[in-house]
Amino acid sequence: MQLKHALLIATFLLEACIFSTTQATNSLAHAPWMDKSLSSTERAELLVKQMTLDEKILEIHMMNTHEHPREISAIARLGIPALKITNGPAGAGPGDSLDPQPATALPSALALAASWDTDLAETFGRIAAAESADRGERVLESPGVNIARVPQNGRNFEYFGEDPYLAGQLAIHEIRGIQGQNVIAETKHYAANSQEQDRKTINEVIDERTLREIYLPAFEASVKEGGTASIMCAYPSVNGQFGCENTHLLKDILRGEWGFQGFVQSDYTATHSTIPAALAGLDLEMKHDAYYDSGMRDAITAGKLRESVLDEMLVRRFSEMFRFGLFYSASTTQSIPVKEDGAVARSIAEQSAVLLKNNDHILPLDAKSLHSIALIGPDAGAAHTGGGGSSRVLAAYTVSPIDGLKSKIGGDVNVAHNDGQDANSAATVAAKADVAIVMVGNKDSEGHDRPNLSLPDTQDDLVSKIATVNPRTIVVLKTGGPVLMPWLDKVAAVLETWYPGEEDGNVVADLLFGDANPSGKLPITFPKAEGDTPTHTPRQYPGVNGTATYSEGLKVGYRWYDAENIAPLFPFGFGLSYTTFEFSNLQAPAQSRPGQQVSVEFDITNTGSRSGAEIPQVYVSDPPSAGEPPRQLRGFTKVSLQPHESRHAIIILDPRAFSIWDTKKNGWAVVPGPYEIFVGDSTHDLPLHANIEIRN
Repeated sequence: MQLKHALLIATFLLEACIFSTTQATNSLAHAPWMDKSLSSTERAELLVKQMTLDEKILEIHMMNTHEHPREISAIARLGIPALKITNGPAGAGPGDSLDPQPATALPSALALAASWDTDLAETFGRIAAAESADRGERVLESPGVNIARVPQNGRNFEYFGEDPYLAGQLAIHEIRGIQGQNVIAETKHYAANSQEQDRKTINEVIDERTLREIYLPAFEASVKEGGTASIMCAYPSVNGQFGCENTHLLKDILRGEWGFQGFVQSDYTATHSTIPAALAGLDLEMKHDAYYDSGMRDAITAGKLRESVLDEMLVRRFSEMFRFGLFYSASTTQSIPVKEDGAVARSIAEQSAVLLKNNDHILPLDAKSLHSIALIGPDAGAAHTGGGGSSRVLAAYTVSPIDGLKSKIGGDVNVAHNDGQDANSAATVAAKADVAIVMVGNKDSEGHDRPNLSLPDTQDDLVSKIATVNPRTIVVLKTGGPVLMPWLDKVAAVLETWYPGEEDGNVVADLLFGDANPSGKLPITFPKAEGDTPTHTPRQYPGVNGTATYSEGLKVGYRWYDAENIAPLFPFGFGLSYTTFEFSNLQAPAQSRPGQQVSVEFDITNTGSRSGAEIPQVYVSDPPSAGEPPRQLRGFTKVSLQPHESRHAIIILDPRAFSIWDTKKNGWAVVPGPYEIFVGDSTHDLPLHANIEIRN
């Protein structure tokens, strides 16, 4: 077989020398590495053997020119196509292009997380990837699965919240949606990219158990169950090694334990070396600098690094490119289906909104009973399409809240709009209206964290003044994470819509007037006060002398509030509906053994008068000797029900639901003893309870 391949390669190269450029290009279809009967790895190995050292080095970094940002060079001689990469994870991002191409501005990833809907996650990935491919981009830097350790983190809106199980399940399905379009998914930022302040220099000290149980599971699920083809390594150091040369993370765990076969790409400027990075397993440098160019050439020619290491780097990426058919078809561009994808974005955003308060059932509003509406606030005039930084999507179109509202209610209801810059003027408008809708929020962004958890500028004062003059005040939040609400007791209703994307105006109007019933649940805890959060000391965040110490250990997010008996403003998993639900008839085995799945069954009934969706959540409490937080999410599902309809739900808990990371054994282990299973719709509302004994 090897002799056959050698003869075929020699023949092909001879033909390429004799014929014209066009003829040589056409003959590439017969090159040995284009043989579809071979595995993608075999073909990648055949291709790499024909490359010169200069060609190999050209393929391990991006061009990063004005004309070719986030793009890896083509090599026509060998039929290697250019590989264009674009940002995620809120849709097809700008790709650093000087002339950004429009795309569907989907809701933020944190909004998607609030849907708790794996089918929606797959749809989300499909839309983002298909539009990337329509623009000729075949790697999408998404999903982002870092855990929201620090509530002020400027990139929390790009991630899936504070729970590793929830993040992992959503990531698995988003990856399937992306890669089902023959676009390479790139899960990021590996690992523990928990803050933007000092992100490029901070050293994070994390014990192994916390790393394994909190910060790595979503990445592990992305690899083992999602089949992600690429991983982006992160800026920070973890326990003294930068993420893109961290041998424990990249070599020992990612490739060694999890068996990851894809390629690792650095974040922009996250490469700090040549030899350590290459030996740890970094395959592709995003920024074009000396480390993976002249530095690589010097290291190999001086005999300090074997060329076979470089070959392995290329084989890993080319294998994925062959796997997704990127060598067979030119990256042609075509128009995105703007109207169709916009409708999907609208649906996702409506299912991601979380109703936090609804006194006296003021919502949904009835347009027939209204004569006037005061629409107030800095987020009332224009669509909030997303956060700032590399994930920003140039929206194909936008629907402003005022346009969405007017379209919904027609001309019989007067809508008075005030941007809220002058709180007294806004209060005057609100006092005359039947209902006041106040839209406030923030603009989180990559590169910096929020200074605190308050709404920026004078928005808290604005809400308070409006609520004082109009008891029928409804607050619509558009935030990238949790915020404090000093005015909560004064307002009638609060609806969190996160960053709803380009269909903002239609989304909010549908929700406020009941054409959509809120079904979202919080993927992140909202605290009552700044000092209540898990990372409330300088040593924890932002760090002291360049080191952030994860001294809270496993007590991240709701685990912290439960363990410390701190009452949050709104707990993890919380979310109201325009209807009501009841859980009953819990069934779970009384005993099980390590390594076995556990089936949890129960009934759920819509006890209200509207159709709606509920999200049953299953939490497990470990034996005291395990040293775990009080309760942890281990399963969930989404159930849509008509009024008075009941359904029998079954949630399967896998063996990991009853496992901890045993540092002595350096592996997952089950602590025998009594476990408790809870079922409900938030960490603070778990009406069903059962005991189960895990015996060796």
